Amino acid sequence: MLSATQRTLRALRAQGRICAVVERWNPYAGPHGVRQDLFGWIDIIALDPEKGIVAIQSTTGNAFRKHLNKIKQDCAENVLEWLHCGGKAELWAWRKVKLKRGGKAEVWRPRIVEITEKMLVS
Repeated sequence: MLSATQRTLRALRAQGRICAVVERWNPYAGPHGVRQDLFGWIDIIALDPEKGIVAIQSTTGNAFRKHLNKIKQDCAENVLEWLHCGGKAELWAWRKVKLKRGGKAEVWRPRIVEITEKMLVS
């Protein structure tokens, strides 16, 4: 079973983007260690010829709202600074969807939301 980060990396590379994971495991934080995102919200950095440098927060579909709230509330200053410096920001939430209406076969697809300054200041 692939993680949301692994699925995102696979999809980005299939699109021909250069990308890297910037989230790290810190074994010294907390009682048992903690995953730490770059600037508190970035899991992956991708280089896109059309969009430029894109910061991506990757998650599963059922945690979409939690991560969006984290970006809007807890990390808004860092995200705004990223956007003001010319970077783009996206939230990718992976979920299984039916391949065909009424069918049984399912496929993993991302819900991709671009994070904009308007979303953060409203």
